[in-house]
Amino acid sequence: MAVWPSIFLLGLLPLLGQVGSREITRIIMIIFLGADQIQASSGRNTLEGQLWPESLGNFPFPCNPMKSAVSVPSESVHTLRPSDIKFVAAIGNLEIALDSRVEDLGEQLGAEKVVQPACVGVMTVLSDIVSHFNPAALTPRCPAETSVVLHHGGAEDLWAQAQELVRSMKENQELDFQRDWKLINVFFSNTSQCFPCPSAQQMKLAPQGMDKLMATLDYLQQEVPRAYVNLVDLSELAAFSRWRQASQLSPATKSCSCLEETSQLAKVLTQWSYLEAWDSLLATSKYNKQESFAVVFQPFFYETSPSLLSAEPPLQDPSTLALSLWNKMMEPVGRKEEPFSERERRPLKCPSQENPYLFTYGNSKQLSRSSQPKGKLEVREGTELRCPDKDPSNEIPTSVHRLKPADIKVIGAMGDSLTAGNGAGSLPGNVLDVITQYRGLSWSVGGDQNISTVTTLANILREFNPSLQGFSVGTGRETTSGAFFNQAVAGARADGLVAQAQRLVTLMKNDTRINFQEDWKVITVFIGGNDLCDSCNDPARYSPQNFTDNIAMALDILHAEVPRAFVNLVEALEISKLRELYQESRVSCPRLILRSLCPCVLRFDDNSTELATLIDIIKAYQNNTQHLIDSGRYDSKDDFTVVLQPFFENVNMPKTAEGLPDSSYFAPDCFHFSSKAHAHAASALWNNMLEPVGQKTRENNFEGGVHLSCPNQVWPFLSTYKNSEQAHGTWLPCTERSSSGSRPTSVHALRPADIQVVAALGDSLTAGNGIASKPDDLADVVTQYRGLSFSSGGDDSLENVTTLPNILRQFNSGLVGYAVGTGDASTTNAFLNQAVPGAKAGDLVSQVQALIQRMKTDHRINFQEDWKVITVQIGGSDLCDYCTDSNLYSATNFIEHLRDALDVLHSEVPRAFVNLVDFMSPSVIRQVFLGNLDTCPVKLASALCNCVLSPRENSYELTRLEALAQAYQSGMRELVESGRYDTREDFTVVLQPLFHDVRLPVLQNGSLDRSFFAPDCIHPNQKFHSWLSRSLWRNMLEPLGGKTDILDLSANLALACPTQNQPFLRTFQNSDYTYPTSKPAIENWGSDLQCTTWRPSKSDPSSVHELHPAHIKVVAALGDSLTLAIGARPSNTSDLPVYWRGLSWSIGGDGALETHTTLPNILKKFNPSILGFSTGTLEETMGLNVAVPGARAQDMPAQARDLVERMRNNPEINLEKDWKLVTLLVGGNDLCHFCENPGAGSEAEYIQYIQQALDILYAELPRTFVNVVEVMELAGLHQDQGGKCATLLAAQSQCTCFRYSQSSPEMQELKKMNWNLQSGLSQLSYTHQYVQRKDFTVVVQPFLQNTLVPLTETGDADLTFFSEDCFHFSERSHAEMAIALWNNMLEPVGHKTTSSNFTYSRTKLKCPSPESPYLYTLRNSQLLPDQAEAAPTVLYWAVPVAAGAGLLIGILAMVVWTAVRKQRNPSVVMATGL
Repeated sequence: MAVWPSIFLLGLLPLLGQVGSREITRIIMIIFLGADQIQASSGRNTLEGQLWPESLGNFPFPCNPMKSAVSVPSESVHTLRPSDIKFVAAIGNLEIALDSRVEDLGEQLGAEKVVQPACVGVMTVLSDIVSHFNPAALTPRCPAETSVVLHHGGAEDLWAQAQELVRSMKENQELDFQRDWKLINVFFSNTSQCFPCPSAQQMKLAPQGMDKLMATLDYLQQEVPRAYVNLVDLSELAAFSRWRQASQLSPATKSCSCLEETSQLAKVLTQWSYLEAWDSLLATSKYNKQESFAVVFQPFFYETSPSLLSAEPPLQDPSTLALSLWNKMMEPVGRKEEPFSERERRPLKCPSQENPYLFTYGNSKQLSRSSQPKGKLEVREGTELRCPDKDPSNEIPTSVHRLKPADIKVIGAMGDSLTAGNGAGSLPGNVLDVITQYRGLSWSVGGDQNISTVTTLANILREFNPSLQGFSVGTGRETTSGAFFNQAVAGARADGLVAQAQRLVTLMKNDTRINFQEDWKVITVFIGGNDLCDSCNDPARYSPQNFTDNIAMALDILHAEVPRAFVNLVEALEISKLRELYQESRVSCPRLILRSLCPCVLRFDDNSTELATLIDIIKAYQNNTQHLIDSGRYDSKDDFTVVLQPFFENVNMPKTAEGLPDSSYFAPDCFHFSSKAHAHAASALWNNMLEPVGQKTRENNFEGGVHLSCPNQVWPFLSTYKNSEQAHGTWLPCTERSSSGSRPTSVHALRPADIQVVAALGDSLTAGNGIASKPDDLADVVTQYRGLSFSSGGDDSLENVTTLPNILRQFNSGLVGYAVGTGDASTTNAFLNQAVPGAKAGDLVSQVQALIQRMKTDHRINFQEDWKVITVQIGGSDLCDYCTDSNLYSATNFIEHLRDALDVLHSEVPRAFVNLVDFMSPSVIRQVFLGNLDTCPVKLASALCNCVLSPRENSYELTRLEALAQAYQSGMRELVESGRYDTREDFTVVLQPLFHDVRLPVLQNGSLDRSFFAPDCIHPNQKFHSWLSRSLWRNMLEPLGGKTDILDLSANLALACPTQNQPFLRTFQNSDYTYPTSKPAIENWGSDLQCTTWRPSKSDPSSVHELHPAHIKVVAALGDSLTLAIGARPSNTSDLPVYWRGLSWSIGGDGALETHTTLPNILKKFNPSILGFSTGTLEETMGLNVAVPGARAQDMPAQARDLVERMRNNPEINLEKDWKLVTLLVGGNDLCHFCENPGAGSEAEYIQYIQQALDILYAELPRTFVNVVEVMELAGLHQDQGGKCATLLAAQSQCTCFRYSQSSPEMQELKKMNWNLQSGLSQLSYTHQYVQRKDFTVVVQPFLQNTLVPLTETGDADLTFFSEDCFHFSERSHAEMAIALWNNMLEPVGHKTTSSNFTYSRTKLKCPSPESPYLYTLRNSQLLPDQAEAAPTVLYWAVPVAAGAGLLIGILAMVVWTAVRKQRNPSVVMATGL
């Protein structure tokens, strides 16, 4: 109703005279606060009553009172529970400013005492909360005043109110004054009207206030037993709201003298230090020394200070104040860090099960932070910068895209407190010092000391240019002289950047130390942290669009006003990671400061929509700035650019060794950076500046030391958008570029500048297929980009295109012969690049002839006098097709073709330096292709290079391919080193091994980086060709015997330069190199076992799964002539075969390991007393070798019975206790006679016989480890043997299958049978019966699964592995088999090697590992079902099934490949093949 309250009250005056003061108070409160604001009664108060705002009227009480209740009240204030409190009271006049008409009412009421309405509101809510824990809690009490109008009596009023409170409590009949616990709240204000005043005088307020409160607190301590006293400081509420306190300790009319620093940081530091001062005083005061009395300081600070000029002051809600006060009682001392908000009601906190008490200084278990010892200043993060090139450009550059670090003469910066350096040099624990701006330590512009002690961008640049100007030193604000061009402003937002830019431009223009027009400048802009921290409070002001627009306006000023500038725009920090530090209670941080500085990041729950919105805003800030710079808005001038540096996009929180957030990276406020973080930020910025656009590091982990990159010697410029697009160019730093004084007559005195003609021969790699094809343009791979070819391209210049001709043109601009543009070899653009796509070694002679014809007939070339560099690269296409005709593409034929071509050059071409470049390993193409099946064109790639891409891993075909590639390379080396092409003074051939070991970068997902390849994943693209050019050039300048044969594409590769001492292209003669002669003879096939531990740590085990090699006491073997070692050594007679049992791979014991490698000789190193091995050739010394010549699988049960009988009859063997190792290999004879009658035997029968033999061993032999060796791949073993062996094998009666050709149906069936036998054997280890006993196991050893003929360096079959009959194995093969078997035994089941490495080495034997020193079984390989907990995803039958599936896939691949080959288009192959 529209009636003045005072008029309404006048009508009530007659009634008021008939009621008491309590009822008068209630009526006044209802009138002025509203009936929904207060409910008082002489009895109980209820929390569910109308005290709550209407929106929370039905709010359920969240705590369970029974959890914290106890039957007996506490005897100590430090274990005081809410249920122990009986009475709640307050002193200190807490009141809302009332309308002036109330004062008139007060005068009419006279001296009648009334309670404070606001105080009653607060205390009623507080008492209601207490009553839920203790229903017997009494009605709260507030102090009375003689009138409604406040008078400010200060400390005297408090003391008088305390006396009145004590009197009333003693008179209260419902209160046991001595035994009942009381909650007393002392409200006061301790500031002047300009609070908070961020000056030193503010720090004096706590002790001053304490002095004024002492009389009151002394009285309460002396008079009141069992009391918990809240000392409630409402200073900030008094300054910024309509709350008023009669107990104001500082006179209201006297203003404090504030310093000019009034930032948010200054405010929160003052709040924190003020809280620290009170806590420190009270924690050590006499008021907290008793068990029945405690005083706890309870501060009220706004999260964001309301404006004093605000038209709408904060809401006045007593219930909000009461709930906030309760929550602070639930917070430990030192953790009362949640700011006060009258606009946002916080959830009511409940006592926890761990801490059910009201917190005091005695039970908080946390020292006040100011009482904690302050740490020493950490050692500053200095580093070293050892870069080979620190020189400026030869001339001052005119383009920002050709700017070297040493060209920079001026540095500047704009931003906020992170650039201003707040707290960067503060001592640990000295929170107040964070207000200090350590600009000399600032990451982007600080210049204190030097790089060895302080890592900053300025100090890094001073390593290149000691005369750098503009860096800041020391401490101070942006207006101080030490700030120089660091114009960052603490607390700045993006909307403050324009002013900073204007001030920076003015300073630069007016500073006489720099040449504003001519000096090159680096300016770093970093902003956004404060915008994000306040984004939720003013979404419109801090919107991503406004943020970006403000940055754009500042950059526009720089773009328009500042010449010769490189501007770093550092992306907004991913500030949400700060939550990790804030939420980790085990890290000591001033959370009040953190929360106040960055509320929008820290105050919301992890899964809240507000946090999700913040993360979206961060991404929008980052994306918008990216789009702004990507627009090209700042690339309209050649002397100005802005580059986005994204290293802050995703910064992980550094962690300690314990896994906690590492606060050493932060200033004492845990918000700003320490000098350590500044150093890491500086290094990250510097490294970003050197990284090409599009390849910049976006995620940083600041843990570890500071790492500084050096400018790329290939491209030593700061990276910009424009020069990153031209990253295929190279910078040549050579100063010595002169030619010989006169035209040289010797190829060994040839300088780069003497070269007048360049030419190339080869296949599609040299022709340039797909070099410039776009990633998604697969069809364009047929285009021959000859002008970009690594060895002969001449498009553009070295600055933009790196090729060998473009390098040579830096020495001789008159060079001719290079190709340009696109086209095939017949075009004029090709010139002397006569490479043909799909060419093989057999095609080289025709290319040579075409090249010679062009050189002789071209008027630009003096054929007889001009020096020529001719690069020959061939071999890839031969390997791609080798499997179609192994004889045609044999190593012998390859070398013959290559020799013929080089012979023609040698005989026809005068004055020539020939580079013979090897080919890329097939494994590189396989890894790229198979690692990117989703992006590589499977069908096309398989058709182009099927023999490389189709073989399955660990297959015979793949092993054979790798061996053939090695044979090609060995043959090339031997051809060159023969000296065949060094018979003339004006001609040489030099092998350049740049392709020998290509190492591609590995992406984060583990796959190889395919960005070096054309869309077909086979041909190198321009990026790769640039590397090849540099590598070839480097090889040409390296001496023979010292050439680099590793091409690491993840490393920087600069262009090498000739030196004054070595100015020539290197040949064998000017390298003082002598070609190697014959290899040293191998005296024997022994091995060296380099194990450090021979004996196990425990005695004989009871379990075979803990069997160490030293536990083996008996060895035995079953098998055929291979185990008997027929033909291991040459025989003096041809009448009878000799059984060299003592040399047998699995059972021989002749000599010692150093001269004869056999399994028993290996075991002797662990147990010299081993029994059962064979020696010599006689039956008397055969030991437990029960193998029989010509034996098949059907003979194995009989051999098993024979073996058991021999063991039983041997008195030296303890059958029950001795551990036995039995090796079984059979199947060669089964396969050799398979072709006679394919239906006579099956793989099932073969496995059945083997299993019968194993069953006998299982039944009769305790403590036994059985090796079952998979049968070798018979067809592959002999398919490449030629010469004398071709006739011998065809006549072999022991293996009639060898009479058939490799392509015959009989041989194909043999291969299938071979695979089936291997597959069946692979499952024997998993037979249920053999895994039941602890002292018996069967392990299949698959090292013979993929068998192939070892090749010589010329690519022919190495017959030293065979006996004289070309069928049985020599001693060398027996040694290799023993090594492979032993190594298989030490490999886990499921991870065993399935092929043998026939490269000779005495040190190939493995050793038992300390972690797993046992022979591997199914069980200790973690493959049994009862080990599911240890390896839940592994099924014990999975390995054999996978092996069988692998064989099936191999068969299907062969079928599919054959079909593809038949459908292949020959014209496509010629156009695009390697």
